[in-house]
Amino acid sequence: MIIWLASYPKSGNTWLRAMLASYFYTQNGEFSFDVLDNIDQFPSFAHFQNYGDKFEKPESTSKYWIDVQRNINKDKKLKFLKTHNALCKIDNNIFTDKENTLGAIYIIRDPRNVISSISNHYDYNIKEALDFMKDEKRCLLDKEDERYLGFVPLFSWISHQKSWIKNKRFKVLTIKYEDLGSQTFKVFKEVIDFISSISNMKNAFNREKAKKVIQSCDFGKMQKLEKEKGFPEAVMKKNEDKKIKFFNLGPNNDYKNLLDKEILEEMNTIYKDQLEEFKYETKY
Repeated sequence: MIIWLASYPKSGNTWLRAMLASYFYTQNGEFSFDVLDNIDQFPSFAHFQNYGDKFEKPESTSKYWIDVQRNINKDKKLKFLKTHNALCKIDNNIFTDKENTLGAIYIIRDPRNVISSISNHYDYNIKEALDFMKDEKRCLLDKEDERYLGFVPLFSWISHQKSWIKNKRFKVLTIKYEDLGSQTFKVFKEVIDFISSISNMKNAFNREKAKKVIQSCDFGKMQKLEKEKGFPEAVMKKNEDKKIKFFNLGPNNDYKNLLDKEILEEMNTIYKDQLEEFKYETKY
């Protein structure tokens, strides 16, 4: 059965994925980029390549979401899958169901810091990044051999987080990116305990291994690793033969220092309810 690591893009999903992969798929808790291969992304090209469908429309792959998940679950083992997909229905096709999903961990991040990462990752200016986050029809698209194999519906930042956090079909643990940074051990233990509780895992929480994982997945170390070896999931800059830095600002991404007053006031208005709900600072 699948446990989803879900988030809106640039909200810390890769960081948590790195920690979980190091904890569950290494002997000593030592992180390397290769360890990430143990936690696949869904949906992605590889999941749909062998279907005969021409996939001429971006949303065509949605009809196979459940079929692919059934195949993933055939061995009846616990699986972690990273996704940026909204928990949605496209052309009457649901993203997942309780027959294929055990639960989910949803990572939420202050949208005023998400915007800077969106701007860097997709090579947008700040206004374009805000339009991206507000767009109720936003999706990620990619083609391979003229077939749309990389369709990921996001919707807006507000709709995305609601789709996962408010769902009643299966259990969802919601964690804040900021708490993962400031109380890393406490939050990571909470994540492992949640996984154990929904999967009936018998192994006790390994405190020493968890400490090693946290040390190994420190942002500075991951940033250094990307500089030395490159990161396969980094994307290319527009009109340049150069990749955009994936591990960019990390803890230095602070909206108070990066956003101008006009954008900040607009975002405080748009996201007022969510900032209050998740206890993000609104006065400064």
